[in-house]
Amino acid sequence: MNLKSYLDLYELLKNDVSNREERRAFGLSSGLGKRPLEQIITWTSTYYKKLKSPLLSEIFSSYLYGVTITLVIIAFFLGIFSGIALLSYNGHEPVNVVYFMAMVIVLPLFTMLLTILSMIRSQRAQSILVHISPAYWLEKMMALLPNTIRKNIETFKITPLLSNWIIIKRSQLIAIFFSLGLLLCLLAVVATKDIAFAWSTTLQITPEVLHGYLNLLAFPWKEFVPTAVPSLELIEQSQYFRLGDALSDEMIHNASKLGEWWKFLVFATLFYALFLRFVLYLVSLLGYHYALKKSLMSLEGVNTLLRDMNEPIISTHALRVEKISSTMQKNMQHIQRLDTSYDVVQGWAIPLSKLIVLNDSMEVITPNIFEVGGGNTLEEDSEIVHKSFGEVLLYVKAWEPPTMDFLDYLEMLLESVDKVIVCPIGTEEEAYKAKEKWVDIWIKKLSLLHNKKLWVKI
Repeated sequence: MNLKSYLDLYELLKNDVSNREERRAFGLSSGLGKRPLEQIITWTSTYYKKLKSPLLSEIFSSYLYGVTITLVIIAFFLGIFSGIALLSYNGHEPVNVVYFMAMVIVLPLFTMLLTILSMIRSQRAQSILVHISPAYWLEKMMALLPNTIRKNIETFKITPLLSNWIIIKRSQLIAIFFSLGLLLCLLAVVATKDIAFAWSTTLQITPEVLHGYLNLLAFPWKEFVPTAVPSLELIEQSQYFRLGDALSDEMIHNASKLGEWWKFLVFATLFYALFLRFVLYLVSLLGYHYALKKSLMSLEGVNTLLRDMNEPIISTHALRVEKISSTMQKNMQHIQRLDTSYDVVQGWAIPLSKLIVLNDSMEVITPNIFEVGGGNTLEEDSEIVHKSFGEVLLYVKAWEPPTMDFLDYLEMLLESVDKVIVCPIGTEEEAYKAKEKWVDIWIKKLSLLHNKKLWVKI
């Protein structure tokens, strides 16, 4: 399931591309009555071809993809430029690792905390935590779109739950590429320059205290890559005090060792800025799919669609109280109620999908069901006759008088089976109950066959 299914379903329900009978036929043939979500998605994938191009899903997905990829590229290059600024080294003053750690540890942890709070409050239509995200401003870029595309998108009202999760998910993707830009910049600068790292802060932090903090931060990888954890000696040697423009003699003497900080910075970026963010991205994917399912099932018209697919079309089975027309011949046999099962069910110029719905409505079951007449050739109808046996229920459209083709087929069928019940049906709007005047026409015509195997449902 994806956003395309949601948008296609929205457009299908809005345009009403199927009738009650088609929906019931689909529900019976799909066998997914106990799995409503899967049934809805399958129905959508079956009927979306009836929509006119361009599809709303194509327009919206293209727009969303274009804006997202633009923001991702911007974030990636912003990460590179931020890395260049943080790692700028003029050969006189060392690079302060505190700034870089703030960017790859403190900032990611803080924004991830905001993201978790946004997830908790995602059902709210107005959420400041969601709206401060850079991804939220992709909606503002709609002003740059052509008028026709913008108008199509603005008419579509997405649920706040789904909208918030789309923003949350894409925010994590943007943050990942920003951090990736930082990491690539760090690796490139370390590989191409001889950088001296140091740490400096106005806070009263001793090397021993900082060593304890860094060991705690490096806990996820210190057992696997112990060299990526700054030693106490390195921390002491790299402490920098800004006293004019001069460096201490000890720092100058140990300048070759100060570059060892890069290993810690790389692993800090990998774990805090990329790995944890990727985990949160996976969580946002789960939340996004949950929001998609919930929003899909809450779309206006979904409950009606499910009811149409899974509830039988009500048909009247009560005895007819109308007086049979005098045109009915004495030798015409008739029944007033259908049995619950027949050896074969056929429909004259009635497609199989509609026959399935008819059987469901009439509460009739059968192991064999065929469409005859209509677009069938004579050879195809003859083959169906050879497959028929026992009692055959033959549906006919009551409002269409019997033709010679039908009578020829009926005579051929009567020669091969034990009994044929012709059942004139009305339209779906009439719950398939045929009008008396139509039934009288059929009775009058069929009585001319004088066949004891022939019966009519009245």
